[in-house]
Amino acid sequence: MTSSLTPQPPSQPQDDHLWLEDIDGEKQLAWAREQNALTVQAHAKSPAFEALQQGILEVLDSEERIPMVHKIGPRFYNFWRDKAHPKGLWRRTTLAEYRKPQPAWETVLDLDALAAQDQENWVWHGADCLDPDYRRCLISLSRGGADADVVREFDLEAKAFVEGGFTLPEAKNHVGWKDIDHLYVATDFGPGSMTSSSYPRIVKEWRRGTPLESAATVYEGLHDDMSVGAWRDNTPGFERDYVSRQMDFYDSETWLRAADGTLAKIDVPDDALAEITREWMLVEPRTDWTVGGTTYRSGSLLAARFDDYMAGRRELTVLFEPDDTTALDSHSWTRHHLIVNVMHDVVNRLEVLTPPADGKGPWKRENLGGAPALSTIAAGGIDEDENDDYFLTVSGFLQPTTLYIGTIGQGEPQVLKDSPAFFDASRYRVSQHFATSKDGTRVPYFEIAARDLQANGRNPTLQYAYGGFEISLQPSYSGSIGRAWLEQGGVYVVANIRGGGEYGPRWHQAALQENRLRTCEDFAAVSEDLIARNITSPAHLGAMGGSNGGLLMGNMLTLYPQLYGAIVSEVALLDMRRYTQLSAGASWIAEYGDPEEPDEWEFIRTFSPYENAKPGQAYPPALFTTSTRDDRVGPVHARKMHAKMVALGYDSRFYENMEGGHSAATDNKESAFMDALGYAYLWQHIR
Repeated sequence: MTSSLTPQPPSQPQDDHLWLEDIDGEKQLAWAREQNALTVQAHAKSPAFEALQQGILEVLDSEERIPMVHKIGPRFYNFWRDKAHPKGLWRRTTLAEYRKPQPAWETVLDLDALAAQDQENWVWHGADCLDPDYRRCLISLSRGGADADVVREFDLEAKAFVEGGFTLPEAKNHVGWKDIDHLYVATDFGPGSMTSSSYPRIVKEWRRGTPLESAATVYEGLHDDMSVGAWRDNTPGFERDYVSRQMDFYDSETWLRAADGTLAKIDVPDDALAEITREWMLVEPRTDWTVGGTTYRSGSLLAARFDDYMAGRRELTVLFEPDDTTALDSHSWTRHHLIVNVMHDVVNRLEVLTPPADGKGPWKRENLGGAPALSTIAAGGIDEDENDDYFLTVSGFLQPTTLYIGTIGQGEPQVLKDSPAFFDASRYRVSQHFATSKDGTRVPYFEIAARDLQANGRNPTLQYAYGGFEISLQPSYSGSIGRAWLEQGGVYVVANIRGGGEYGPRWHQAALQENRLRTCEDFAAVSEDLIARNITSPAHLGAMGGSNGGLLMGNMLTLYPQLYGAIVSEVALLDMRRYTQLSAGASWIAEYGDPEEPDEWEFIRTFSPYENAKPGQAYPPALFTTSTRDDRVGPVHARKMHAKMVALGYDSRFYENMEGGHSAATDNKESAFMDALGYAYLWQHIR
């Protein structure tokens, strides 16, 4: 018998739209198609929409785009979609060919032909190739864009699937090579083998030629964990096996696995990121970490000799330490150097760090290059086992991406490829501004607008943000936004609100769980600043975001309706009362909290749009888009939110792509339609 003093999970109010949670039910899909038809008729049947969609599709299908490549063995591979190959080609070339304006490509796998042969809507999920020979690969293919995929063994030289080779059925698989005859496999092994987050709980070692059911268990996590996995690093001279347990989105444990199967824990904080490359271990603590008598700041980058660390020594070198305006963006090894990418007020700079030859003493530092004003620069080693070559990209809101190639220590990098310009950037300018949030925090945002913009309060303005999971929004070129928004007379704004990673872990952690409403306060502060600067006004201000950004949009709709003329919420979380019971929702408890815990539900309910939508409010028009095949967030949130808004008498629209996964599209044509729909909806309401 339960004591009356024991806290109970909060009771759920009457939910008239619970029936829409049957994702593939005939009645539910018929409802979705009916809503789709209404939305298409109202917003996607005009010549203006067709022109908008066609303009975006030309960008996505352009044969002049840079074919970004990844080195596998001696050749460079690229996955390419265009009008003639909507599902895509996996193809390869040599570096000598890639340097040419029009490289000669060799097709390795034609996904359109495979989809026709298999009568499946295959979506490419990538390939994992066994080094150092790079003859065999594990290719992952998704039906309709879902996170779940099937895995098939592929012969890279024969360019064919291996008859009788390794195959895995559809599941949220984590799979990797141990050697040519063994895989580490985490998959759906049957009842009880998946976590509450819908990811694998058990990882096994599977030997070629034996049934999957006979694979030997390597590690079992808990039902409430997020996932588990195992992998081998085949770097010559540093071959090591690892096992990991992801307890939640930010906390994990990793072990070194010996030949006899015993595990030795890598003793770093659970919320730290640890990466081992050859003799070095790099650690990024998410919270301040005291070890060996020294406290290292959250967001730092630390280095230690891995074998010494595992032997108990705690000698760490600080490679980067953040301050109030800087954060670590990324890092990448070449054979002898480490490229470190740092953001200062969301703008990048690069450094090359060289470890001491004897493993002792300071690391050498030199600049690799700086980005043009208000742009993004990124660099990464091409083959960390072979040489010190690197690719470098530069991109900005008005600057098409340029790809460079260089070798550390051998002069300036050389231009390799240029992206085409899809709109006349000379007519526009980029500026960075800072708004003051409710608690006094300085929040940066980028504004892209016409050079002759009149501050008259009537400019149609699209404000975009994400604000979660430590993901940063940096300057980047988008021909689609240029054509669909800027050239139509609009102002485009990117808000770098808390919850993201623009200022490192502290910026993210400031908006976790009970502080989640800070994302909304920051976004509202940017909106209010735009209005105060007379750039726009509520009637002409639209807001858009996807996934976690779609949740943000739901909250701006229900909490700050007075600021917006229209809102677009894409592939969003919206019902925060039931999100942990829908698709992969339980994996995000560390971000949002657990609604089954009474104390946590008290703060979660404040940012649950589905809960907070009430009658008699002055809500702006809203469009909710989603995908039936999205097995990460799922279509249920958007379905229910739209249904409730309509039932309450509000102006709401809905579109559910029947394919597409969390991206809501399986090819460029679907992407162009979904993007055009969002832009067209806003244009009809805020022009």
